[in-house]
Amino acid sequence: MDDHDLSPPPRDAATAPYARLTPECVLDALDSVLLPDGRRTDGRLLALNSYENRVYQVGVEDGPPLVAKFYRPGRWSDEAILEEHAFVAELVEREIPVVPALTYDGRTLHEFEGFRFALFERRGGRAPELDRSDTLEWLGRFIGRIHAVGASQSYRARPALDLRTFGFEPRDWLLEHDFIPADVRAAWQAAVAFALEGVEAAFERAGDVRALRLHGDCHPGNVLWTDAGPHFVDFDDSRMGPAVQDLWLLLPGDGRPAATRALTDLLAGYEDFCEFEPRELHLVEALRTLRLVHYSAWLAQRWDDPAFPAAFPWFNTQRYWEDRILELREQIGAMQDGPLWPV
Repeated sequence: MDDHDLSPPPRDAATAPYARLTPECVLDALDSVLLPDGRRTDGRLLALNSYENRVYQVGVEDGPPLVAKFYRPGRWSDEAILEEHAFVAELVEREIPVVPALTYDGRTLHEFEGFRFALFERRGGRAPELDRSDTLEWLGRFIGRIHAVGASQSYRARPALDLRTFGFEPRDWLLEHDFIPADVRAAWQAAVAFALEGVEAAFERAGDVRALRLHGDCHPGNVLWTDAGPHFVDFDDSRMGPAVQDLWLLLPGDGRPAATRALTDLLAGYEDFCEFEPRELHLVEALRTLRLVHYSAWLAQRWDDPAFPAAFPWFNTQRYWEDRILELREQIGAMQDGPLWPV
């Protein structure tokens, strides 16, 4: 089959979510917050690597630069964003290394010409060395501390990570919006149906798993390392879900022995601060499967943003959906292999 682009053309650039977010608009937005505080931007603006939101490093006169996050219009309600800010502020109060939204005039969430944004200190760091046992144990300790706080209360405005939100809803959206090519639609639909049956069975094996406030997207790119240890950034995907969601993304993908060793190290640190229910290990491959389904829908739902076709030119090609079918079939087998267990 030809590997041709099957995606619908993006909407006119003038109607894209960030079409009006020009550099001048970004600087004016920040000045609207900084000027009452006796500060202002100095004109330096650097776009940082982010697709879901727009994130910039912005120079400030007589001070260090700040990081500004402009939230994707329509994704989160104000209440959901403020819940995330409040959770991160709780973590800061307990001296857990995270990066909170800064408060200006008593607020962490600001609005300018229809765009909502927040400001953060710039924090540097390098990628964690996940092949080191001491690094993994250190990360496990801090994730355990995050979860100990996360379990103390629940989100009200943010959705949960579950079979419905990461499985059925994204599957249905893709089918309803005709993103699946006609000649592979039946095969993809069958593969995703069997895969979601496997996810449902895995949750049944795990039993009644406690949901808590998570980081939600705790992959290595959201952990920055310094000589003082790790700090965690970007809680934008924080939601209610099982604790193992924040652990499995740090496991290597080069075979079960390596993943087992890494899991053992992570849990050795984690359980210093938070009890881990081993039944959740039935969910590792199930959560990986849900992430794969959700990711396809995430790309499709943002295809009218010009940044997405430019950054993900391989999406929605014939090859893309053929590879997803193979991937889902592999996940069906992985969920049948049984869970990883620490040694």
